[in-house]
Amino acid sequence: MIFAFFESVKYVGHMLPMVVLRIYLGWWFLAAGMAKNEGDYLFQPKLAAAITENMPLVNAPDWYRQILDGVIVPHWQIFAYSLMYFEFLIGVLLLIGFLARPMALLAAIVAWSYLFMTGPEQWPLYRMVITISVVLAWVGAGRCLGLDYFFYKRHRGLLW
Repeated sequence: MIFAFFESVKYVGHMLPMVVLRIYLGWWFLAAGMAKNEGDYLFQPKLAAAITENMPLVNAPDWYRQILDGVIVPHWQIFAYSLMYFEFLIGVLLLIGFLARPMALLAAIVAWSYLFMTGPEQWPLYRMVITISVVLAWVGAGRCLGLDYFFYKRHRGLLW
């Protein structure tokens, strides 16, 4: 398996720039999840406060505004924990290159949600994260220097 890890550079070495983006995005999500775990994000209603503060500023669809107001704000603690766990899962799996395509799509969905939960000063950052995530999902960035190459050689499919 270790040989297959380094063999991936020989066959899909043209995707080395995608490895840099994958590792950067994985580290970014892992750091965000760990910061939420270490701070008081899980115990103070910061998620609900951010949503109610930024709701007039965002141009979200009406159905998403209703979900934010009716479901996420009253149950902020459940969603704060789920966001932290999703960020941690995305970060770890992108760093090791396992299930990179589904995790990149999940990263795009999480960043899209943050796009509507934050203020305009952070919109360019989340748009960049969405773009990088879609590109990583499109090219299958886990195949180069990642565990996806090991599985891609044996079982072709959309996951790898």
